[in-house]
Amino acid sequence: MISDGEMSEADLLAPMDKYLAAGCHIGTQVKTQDMEPFVYRQRPIGLYVLDVRKTDERIRTAGKFLSRFDPSKVVVVSGRVYGKKPVETFAYYTGAHAFTDRFIPGTLTNPNIAGPRIYIEPELVILTDPRTDQQALSEAAKIGVPVIALCDTDNMTTNVDYVIPSNNRGRKALALVYFLLSRQVLRERGDISPDGEAAFTAEDFEPQLQRF
Repeated sequence: MISDGEMSEADLLAPMDKYLAAGCHIGTQVKTQDMEPFVYRQRPIGLYVLDVRKTDERIRTAGKFLSRFDPSKVVVVSGRVYGKKPVETFAYYTGAHAFTDRFIPGTLTNPNIAGPRIYIEPELVILTDPRTDQQALSEAAKIGVPVIALCDTDNMTTNVDYVIPSNNRGRKALALVYFLLSRQVLRERGDISPDGEAAFTAEDFEPQLQRF
């Protein structure tokens, strides 16, 4: 079971100003009942703001939980364009399986699946957005494996076992969250010291701006 620990400002995985500069706190103009516990306030223009202390706390807890799994049994998914590089970089450094193209129905549930993607039996699934990654969420629920998901203020969390509250649309926000989660997994595994720095930075997770 995943549970939260106590967290003080001195223990933050990244400085508060780094979270804010990356826009991890920026929500939407919609707040679901599921996400209400993670909302810090509402701006006068109607935009909801997430509590990044809770984001930080939950990245730490999720990293500890993730470190207990065989990396080859962890699946991380992003149907969002800006989630592609963060997810693939996370998978590269932690050994997880990244799914950043169309998620083929049956990937987690049909052993006879054909096509470019093979059938995989995960023990843990990470989603960048439970709405965009609905197919993976549904299949994870069917096979009964825990799901960790990055959730914004407008997300429903049905079938999500552990929420990491965050802006899950922003380029820099996704890069920072996946960087911190990667580093925390490596710290918990003992690959780097508990307060050590990794050989990579948040910028390594950051996708290029889309050009139109």
